[in-house]
Amino acid sequence: MFNPAIATLTAPPVSVVQDWRASYNGDRGVLIDMSQAVPGYAAHPDMLAALAEAAATPDASRYGRVEGDNGLRTAYAAHLNEIYDSAVEMSEIHITAGCNQAFVAAALAVAGRGDEILMTRPCYFNHESALGMLGINISHVDCHMENGMRPLVADIDAAIGPKTRALAIVSPNNPCGTIYPADLLDGIFNLCCQRGIWLILDETYRDFLPLDMSQPHRLLGHDGWQDTLIQLYSFSKSYCMPGHRLGAVTGGMALIAEMAKIIDNIQICAPRAAQIAVRPMLLQLAGWRQENRERIAARSDLFSEIIASTDGWTLLSTGAYFGYVKHPFCGTASIEVAQEMARKIGVLTIPGTFFGDGQEEYLRFAFANASRNVIAKLSKRLSYL
Repeated sequence: MFNPAIATLTAPPVSVVQDWRASYNGDRGVLIDMSQAVPGYAAHPDMLAALAEAAATPDASRYGRVEGDNGLRTAYAAHLNEIYDSAVEMSEIHITAGCNQAFVAAALAVAGRGDEILMTRPCYFNHESALGMLGINISHVDCHMENGMRPLVADIDAAIGPKTRALAIVSPNNPCGTIYPADLLDGIFNLCCQRGIWLILDETYRDFLPLDMSQPHRLLGHDGWQDTLIQLYSFSKSYCMPGHRLGAVTGGMALIAEMAKIIDNIQICAPRAAQIAVRPMLLQLAGWRQENRERIAARSDLFSEIIASTDGWTLLSTGAYFGYVKHPFCGTASIEVAQEMARKIGVLTIPGTFFGDGQEEYLRFAFANASRNVIAKLSKRLSYL
């Protein structure tokens, strides 16, 4: 007998889609993989050298603080303060083994079995499956196409019930790429304050905002933000190191203390070599991160142009790493469309069905891991369907 909470979960979506590679015979050219959100370029040589050097030190092989190395926590707090013009302290930072772990620990810290966390829909599938695994109930707040694939504050307010402990959102969004403007985030934050629930804000793709946008939001400047906001971040995309599993949580000292209890039973500490290596790179690679932001923005623009010029396909939203697209095959399940795309034209995408109920008409394209030359081939491939 297996744990029923786990047995009812679907297989990892990315693994399911990657298995479709074998169905393609190569007739249309090299397979175009726009499924998993991974950087389509290598880590900076300085980052790779720092990782290698750190891994060779005896200190990196030892246990570290559960909350993370104080050096990285201090440097990351300073990094946040530069971005948000805030006053975050080292004691308000917890380093984790990736952002998925950060979300699990944050959810466990504020909700228990039978409690509820609200999620926007379409939703990031790992957030949804993590809550299911933990026995935490989920209610959804739908995003609206006419609102740029964002939720309405009134809808969030109506969805909050007696067992609601938090609202979880992702900005820039996965799967839609949508960016939540500062005014909307202020409104959501104020509502969470009024209703006494937490706001869990996943900012994994924060370093890939549109080029005309400077500060992501003002939330870390609000009085008492520590009693409402839980901010999540991943070093994976910005520093091209997803295999090293490094994330961060920003929250009040009381939250950090609760999370330490959780992480001590899951991981004990985040990978030491990655923590040591990343610390100086927050400053050293600032220019490189900006270059990559511009690179990804150019891919987003090209992807938008390609979909707009391809008959029958409709772009709902785009930004950071993702484009969320309505396919033209009315009445056909998104998973069937995605499988056919893999088999027939050699294009891998994630079907909308993995992002929640009511998403059968949609596909998520992760264009960040495809060069502009590869993206340019997409229209011709889609025309063969």
